Amino acid sequence: MILVRDVFQLKFGKAKEAKALVKEGARIAKKVGYGAQRHLMDLTGPYYTLVLESTHESLTAWESGMADTQGAKEWGAWYEKFKPLVESGYREIFTVVEG
Repeated sequence: MILVRDVFQLKFGKAKEAKALVKEGARIAKKVGYGAQRHLMDLTGPYYTLVLESTHESLTAWESGMADTQGAKEWGAWYEKFKPLVESGYREIFTVVEG
């Protein structure tokens, strides 16, 4: 099993707007079969950090889910609304050893 963390540094003052959009994005992703997700916001560290965390059976399953999600017209429209809220971002992929 793998854990994928998409970490976004939001633009100053855009957290509330991003939280609302993330809920909408999660509904779209679930509809097209993307893996289970959690959404995390910073308590300490860099302000306005948003983490989208998901688990998948394998890298192949994650890649397939990403392709299905990114290929959905609804997702493209959502992403265009989300992009202006983000300053930067990166992705972390881990193998789940325990749990």
